[in-house]
Amino acid sequence: MPTPEAEAAQIDHELHREGDAPRRTHLANERTFLAWWRSGLTSITVGFGIGKFGPTIGKVGSADWAYIAVGVGFVLLGGAFVLYGMSRRRAIDEALQQGRRIPPDDKWFTGFTVVTTMLGLWLLVLLLFTS
Repeated sequence: MPTPEAEAAQIDHELHREGDAPRRTHLANERTFLAWWRSGLTSITVGFGIGKFGPTIGKVGSADWAYIAVGVGFVLLGGAFVLYGMSRRRAIDEALQQGRRIPPDDKWFTGFTVVTTMLGLWLLVLLLFTS
């Protein structure tokens, strides 16, 4: 771990040599990582709420398993958000250190979009037809 003085000298060197872009890019990557965490924790919380309290919304015993399944789906999706966010953060950090760009990860983004939409539609069907 570099000393605070060495780190300050490195930052000063980067700012004078490369402008403020490296610092801003690194901080943007950190904010994006935290956004993945927020999305993951939100999805986990939604999943818990649906799985735990959803069965009380519908007719007793009619679709308990379906609410629990949707809840589990959201919890797993939340875990995937957090793990993907960490993986993506590391990949971007490495790319920044090597001076290369990393392309968007369209397959993962599409997968997250499809799974989230399907879980949301499943929940909508449950709410409309089991209450």
